[in-house]
Amino acid sequence: MFNFDFSYLSLPKKFYSLTKPDLNPAAKVFILNDEICNKFNFTSNDKQKLISFLCSDLNHKKSYAQAYAGHQFGHFTNLGDGRAIIVGEHINLDNKRFDIQLKGGGLTKYSRNGDGKATLSSMLKEYLFSEVMHYLNISSSRSLAVIKTGDVINRNIKEYGSILVRIMKSHIRVGTFEYASYFGSSDDLKKITSYSINRLYPEIIKFDNPTLALLDLVMHKQIDLVVDWMRVGFIHGVMNTDNTSISAESFDYGPCAFINAYDPEKVYSSIDHNSRYAFGNQSRVLKWNILRFAEALLPIIDQSKDKSIQLAEAIINKFDKVWEEKYYDMMLKKIGLDSNDILLYPLVDELLLLMKKLKLDYTNTFYLLYQDNLDVNQISNNTNFIQWYKKWKTNVLKKKTLKEAKEIMKKHNPIFIARNHLVEEAIAKAVNGNVEPYNKLLGLLSNPYQHRNGHEKFLRPPTQKYEECFQTYCGT
Repeated sequence: MFNFDFSYLSLPKKFYSLTKPDLNPAAKVFILNDEICNKFNFTSNDKQKLISFLCSDLNHKKSYAQAYAGHQFGHFTNLGDGRAIIVGEHINLDNKRFDIQLKGGGLTKYSRNGDGKATLSSMLKEYLFSEVMHYLNISSSRSLAVIKTGDVINRNIKEYGSILVRIMKSHIRVGTFEYASYFGSSDDLKKITSYSINRLYPEIIKFDNPTLALLDLVMHKQIDLVVDWMRVGFIHGVMNTDNTSISAESFDYGPCAFINAYDPEKVYSSIDHNSRYAFGNQSRVLKWNILRFAEALLPIIDQSKDKSIQLAEAIINKFDKVWEEKYYDMMLKKIGLDSNDILLYPLVDELLLLMKKLKLDYTNTFYLLYQDNLDVNQISNNTNFIQWYKKWKTNVLKKKTLKEAKEIMKKHNPIFIARNHLVEEAIAKAVNGNVEPYNKLLGLLSNPYQHRNGHEKFLRPPTQKYEECFQTYCGT
């Protein structure tokens, strides 16, 4: 079934704790990802044996929870996998390595006051969002399965227990390096850095300074990732350094959401009281997180502390310019312009100001523009928007035909997103035994750039009352 390796266990023992998952033999597969099964060349027999494989003690002599630290809402703390256990690193036929992790797999050394378990509703959300992000062409963890454990667990109410079988290129994060830097030796830091480079970015091994190259590469890849979030209106909700992956994959979808009406200050997370992780603040938070990564690496960038700081600062000082170029390049493509011309940046800014003022739906506005259909009261009756529209069309026609512009827009603007009210409704029904609406929603979102008739309800944002009351939770 799996072709497991355990290369992470070559690191010093402070980076992990051997831990066996706690899986009830009565557990059943609730959702299985056939696409991933096919990708991993699983047979029908393999699929049937998934639970027995995961339940067998013989298969978990080397399973482990990772140790790491992190800045959570700006405050540093020692963490670690409190309810997630990596059962192995699967190497596929293309010799690519993937962590196979059981989220909700039981108590670990790092559980603190938690019970190591997860709820069915929260794991269904993570499964859906990880797959949605993948289909939006955004780097993300994937989900092999949601398992209903047969346990009943206590949260605010009694809920069904669940495990998510999560797949990532690696679960190494900025917080892993913070942990090594704060609680380990210089040798520990060198080893996790060397391991990360060899596993994820072997192309930089022969660089003059691979550690510095790692900082630069992770910064650029994370900028690409968060720019993609902004493209589709995604709010992660908990951009702590322990959720900033070195592989630049989106993961940990607890309090995440997609925005409806455009508002850069929008926050959905119930615990983000100071709007630290608001939609429009995600670039600033990312820069802050990359600064923490740089700080953790300082002891091994150069033997001289001053030289290390100088070299790291030279990388970080590029952040704002790189972000601006990549962000506006993306936004211009959303309106059909594929030349990153700084003179066109105000065209983007004007549109966003109008969208905020008129409380326009983020996804639908770009879709209407792509359709060349502005027959919406907030738009068609607004003089400022009509003026912007004429200016936009003039700029487009200077460079290409409208048809060519629409082809660019089609690639960068999803039609369907995981709207919060639809996700909540589908998950609630699935938890109560009716999985059909959940599967229908996921099926629709597996092709988010393709219009389909008869699915108008999936285009509509929620009522204003719902939007004002809606909050997301970590699901811990």
